[in-house]
Amino acid sequence: MEAFYEPANWVAIATLLFAALVLYLKVPAMVGEALDKRASEIAGELDAARRLRDEAQALLASYQRRTANAEKEVEEIVELARAEAARQSDETKASLALQAERRGKLVEEKIARAEAQAIQEVRTAAVDAAITAARSLINASLTPEKARELIAQSIGDVRSKLH
Repeated sequence: MEAFYEPANWVAIATLLFAALVLYLKVPAMVGEALDKRASEIAGELDAARRLRDEAQALLASYQRRTANAEKEVEEIVELARAEAARQSDETKASLALQAERRGKLVEEKIARAEAQAIQEVRTAAVDAAITAARSLINASLTPEKARELIAQSIGDVRSKLH
């Protein structure tokens, strides 16, 4: 009975029971079936990959033909774009020249108006200065008797011109 107290014996018994259970449940057959199933799936995937590769090669050939045609079309489009850009550049230059000319005329007109306004302001200032100077002179040299005499003379001049 000492054999039951040895751990190595229990490990051996457990290993034999495990092996018997695995064989009883037909695990090797299940593993074989799973491997066969996986092998057939891989074979199917390989066939699909071959088909996809053939399709990809056909597409590549088609795209290469299209690329050759597209390069010609691109060259034509680039030439058209260059011609259009040159035309638009010429139009823009002409438009800018017209705008510069118009703005130049507007500036000249503004300068002329500012000149006229400045002349008018100078004249107005000169007239105001002359009036102020005349008023000062008249106030300084005009006495009340002289003022009555000038008013009477002015009334007489107006009567003589009216009759």
